[in-house]
Amino acid sequence: MEEVDVEPSPMLIPSAGFHQRHLGFEWGPGDLLVYETNYKLQGPRSAGSPLVHVVRKDEDICSPILRKLFNESHLIFVGLQKIKEDVVEVHSVEVSILLAIELIWNLCEVLFIDAAPAGSLLLHLLDWVRLHKSDVDARAREVLQSESPAQHQSYWDVISLVLQGRMDEARQVLSKQASLRAESSSVFKRMDVLLQTMPIFNPTGTQTLTEFDVKWRHWHEECDRCLQDNTFASNRHLETIVKILVGDEDTILEQKELLSTWYHFLVTRLLFTHPTIKPPDLHYYAQSSMNMFLGPRAPPEPLDIILLSAFEFDLHQVIKDCSIALNNWWFVAHLTDLLDHCKLLQSHNLHFGSNLREFLVLEYASGLFTHHSLWQLAVDYFDHCPEFGRVYLELQIERIPLDTERKAIKVLRICEDRQMSEQVRSICKIMAKRALRNNRLGSALSWSIRAKDAAFATLISERFLQDYCNKGSFTDLDLLDNLGPAMLLSDRLTFLGKYREFHRLYGENRFSEAAKLLLSLMTAKIAPRGLWMTLLTDALPLLEQKEVKTRTTHALHSHFTVVKKLVETMYICLQNFKHLSCTIAV
Repeated sequence: MEEVDVEPSPMLIPSAGFHQRHLGFEWGPGDLLVYETNYKLQGPRSAGSPLVHVVRKDEDICSPILRKLFNESHLIFVGLQKIKEDVVEVHSVEVSILLAIELIWNLCEVLFIDAAPAGSLLLHLLDWVRLHKSDVDARAREVLQSESPAQHQSYWDVISLVLQGRMDEARQVLSKQASLRAESSSVFKRMDVLLQTMPIFNPTGTQTLTEFDVKWRHWHEECDRCLQDNTFASNRHLETIVKILVGDEDTILEQKELLSTWYHFLVTRLLFTHPTIKPPDLHYYAQSSMNMFLGPRAPPEPLDIILLSAFEFDLHQVIKDCSIALNNWWFVAHLTDLLDHCKLLQSHNLHFGSNLREFLVLEYASGLFTHHSLWQLAVDYFDHCPEFGRVYLELQIERIPLDTERKAIKVLRICEDRQMSEQVRSICKIMAKRALRNNRLGSALSWSIRAKDAAFATLISERFLQDYCNKGSFTDLDLLDNLGPAMLLSDRLTFLGKYREFHRLYGENRFSEAAKLLLSLMTAKIAPRGLWMTLLTDALPLLEQKEVKTRTTHALHSHFTVVKKLVETMYICLQNFKHLSCTIAV
């Protein structure tokens, strides 16, 4: 086991050892349990209750803030384990687009959100270049980890570190060469001094920008003096480095392969010629650097045009160019929203009344709605578009294919949460009709109740009663037994619910309650004519029950007249039906 170079810092445990007792401990999967024993350091065993302490090795794991980081890291980790080489090749175009988006996003952060002043601006641009030119680190690491760094074929790529202003790392690599060549050690030492003494502006320090500029010019003159004196003439690589330090643009341009992009050339050029660049002057250097790097024959790519617009501080042009160049609205929608929240995007009303931010967010959300699963994300975007968001949402909701009942419930919940009553009724009607076509009466009734559609609820209730007459029993008992106040939606639904309740009471041998309910149904005049005879038939077995005879005789006598009228009416209807049948036969 490798020994630790330094002593670990002690961890103080509150109250532990306060009574001068021996401490015991027990390792756990994530914690260490430390406890006081009943034995003192000296002397006999002592009385009293020992204290127990839990020492947690990783407290961050319990942080609610970091929980999101752990979840996201888990998704990335699992994804990396499943990735394949051929998948990487297939998605190379998408990766390049995302890298370009990240490049633009980070530059907009530097120029528009951070809005760094002169002095700090170049520092931010250097960080931006280093972030998106990470192959420099890989090459430097490869050289330093080799058996003989000074003999490595990529050793003099150390110039890349100088081009990015990473002087300490460049000195570390150059020291490998100096230790091998004693005869030229003085030259390397001179270069080491120049790299070490290069002034870097510190925005948090006490030095003013003017004082830094004076100090930088003195250093720059010293570099130029070394170049004029041919101090590094004996080593062409060191001479190249000193030419870069004095800001020789031709020498910097010769490093195109190491720079790889015109905007890297721009930042390097500013580092060694104008480190106190002001934001308003940036566009001039950006335009000239792009022209110098690309030359007259190579036309700029869409990415170059976008970056140039950013260096010109033309926000609207950046958004416009990104909208044209990129294949979706994701980036421009989020970039515009961010800039708008930072109060950096002036209100730019379009011809139809919306501002630019809302227009782009609406377009992005509309695109999401065409996807079979991403449509749910679009709802939140519409919610935060105060001008036209609700109108767009209402139109898009109507176009969602309600393939399953589960999806319909999701859509319905969205509409209910936003008081979109028309859409709620429309969805419920669609689902109710679909369920009725599939002879799923319970689902159809449930959707019609949710839609508060009295006419459709009446139709389905009649289907329930028709099925009862044909089969002699009800279906979907859970629904019918728990209608509650919903049964008041229509008279037929009320009758269906109460008639089912009568059967339930009868089945539970609660004959007295069943009789009272049946009498109320017979006198309330809400029963369908086709069920009158059925109701009378249902009453016959109740009259045979002793409990009903003793408790409901008075009630039956008081309603005898009504029942008699019902019977007479039914008799007349039957006679008319027979007469009509005879007429048709003749």
